[in-house]
Amino acid sequence: MGANEKVNILLVDDQPARLLTYQSVLSELGQNLVCARSGVEALDKLMREEFAVVLLDVSMPEMDGFEAARLIHDHPRFEKTPIIFVTGVHVSDLDRLKGYKIGAVDYVSIPVVPEILRSKVAVLVELYCKRREMRELNRNLAQANERLAEANTTLQAEKTRELQRANTELERANRSLQSEVAERARAEQALKEADRHKDEFLAMLAHELRNPLAPILSAVQLMRMKPMPDPQLSRSRDVIERQLSHLTRLVDDLLDVARITRGRINLSPEPIELGTLIARAVEIVQPLIQERGHQFTSEIPDGTLRVNADPLRLTQALGNVLGNAAKYTERGGRITLTVCRQGTDVEIRVRDNGIGIPAEVLPRIFDLFAQLDRRSDHPHSGLGIGLALVRRLLQMHDGSISAYSEGTGRGSEFVIRLPLLLETTQSANSRPSSARTGDAPPVRRRILVADDNADALETLATVLELGGHEVFSAANGSLALESAERHLPEVALLDIGMPLLDGYEVARRIRAQAWGKRITLVALTGWGQDSDRRRSQEAGFDSHLVKPLDLEKLSQLLARLPAGAAANA
Repeated sequence: MGANEKVNILLVDDQPARLLTYQSVLSELGQNLVCARSGVEALDKLMREEFAVVLLDVSMPEMDGFEAARLIHDHPRFEKTPIIFVTGVHVSDLDRLKGYKIGAVDYVSIPVVPEILRSKVAVLVELYCKRREMRELNRNLAQANERLAEANTTLQAEKTRELQRANTELERANRSLQSEVAERARAEQALKEADRHKDEFLAMLAHELRNPLAPILSAVQLMRMKPMPDPQLSRSRDVIERQLSHLTRLVDDLLDVARITRGRINLSPEPIELGTLIARAVEIVQPLIQERGHQFTSEIPDGTLRVNADPLRLTQALGNVLGNAAKYTERGGRITLTVCRQGTDVEIRVRDNGIGIPAEVLPRIFDLFAQLDRRSDHPHSGLGIGLALVRRLLQMHDGSISAYSEGTGRGSEFVIRLPLLLETTQSANSRPSSARTGDAPPVRRRILVADDNADALETLATVLELGGHEVFSAANGSLALESAERHLPEVALLDIGMPLLDGYEVARRIRAQAWGKRITLVALTGWGQDSDRRRSQEAGFDSHLVKPLDLEKLSQLLARLPAGAAANA
């Protein structure tokens, strides 16, 4: 079979419409697409031809996808054939585990996203082609080895002419090796390009996820502002809020890992009391600890323990460690946090009596995408990025983290070490890092909110109105510009991706007017990369807030503005 010859892809589904969809999506790959409408038919086609990948529907009559996959991988010829399960129903962790045990490499949910399905299948096809090419190379290598053995045998009996011919053969092999080196360099360049595309995809994914998260968060905040007599509705609201917070942190962690990997995160360190950071981290994780009924205790020594740290990033790292302890400990468990000084360092220990860490997983627990063995009795969801992010953030603070566990079911302990500030530095920087604004009542502001997402616009406007502000709404950039000129708001919250005029253009046009120079412009967007913040600043924005909007950050921003900021505009 030639290196460029098409490979076979088997599509198995009992619904003809879905088969047509798969064919349409995968036709761009330029490979042979073979269809089967049942598990039995799929097995028959497998006996006749070789397939690079099998796309297999889980729910089929007579023989479901799990049984078909088991029969396929029980056959010696097909035990390495990759299978992607397609399902239109919710798949539990146990179902996924069942699929992975019988050889599935991935799951795809219906309705399928064409780009995702195509990329998954393309990767498996490329791996198949690489393996096929490797087999061919191995055959060629074996033949070359045989020829070399013959040449060596002949060389013993031949004279100088035969030796020169062998040298010529060696030169040809050297040119081939040089060609392979050049090919490897090309492959490395392709890998760098793929890594760049991955970062672009993560940024796009974060933007697309943050846009729908924004109105959901505003809706939850609205629910909190209204009395809710039904306890069940109140609990449901709390569930939505917790899961929304979890999803938001997941999106942020994904981007943080990508940024740190490419060296794009810059810390803003300042002298700060360690107890303050720990209190913030505990406050973040407290809802999860209470929801799971854990007993949490802390031991922090009296006296000043100050570190030079980025408060946001170090709080994030401590919160991730505490969150892991709460998440991987059975309900009603115990979690302890102790702090002690070790010479010029401070040591923070987080212990739990949770599910523990298997010995074979412990050495790689801080690796990216490392997860506990899902074959255990305690499956937990997650991407395996939290602890990897913690280690890299602590390394950026000249600190470290290590993990200890006596095994499954025997709890875990994470030890964080950070360098302390010298006493002279502490005393010189003993002033508080930030001043409180006091308990003065909030000032009523005139606020323009512009967003082309109707749900996001309505919910945020309502939240601000209930907070006592006068709010003007605009559903696109053109209306936002007209409203700003008519009402002269003190603050304008502008979505970036609006039709007619985007947020950047609206900001530039407002700043071009004499009346617009005193308006505080805030970019409200799903884009949160450093380049996005620079672009919003260049367009004239004063602040850049990422969706879903943190109402506390907005409240702090409004509180910092002088009363009647736009009165003389």
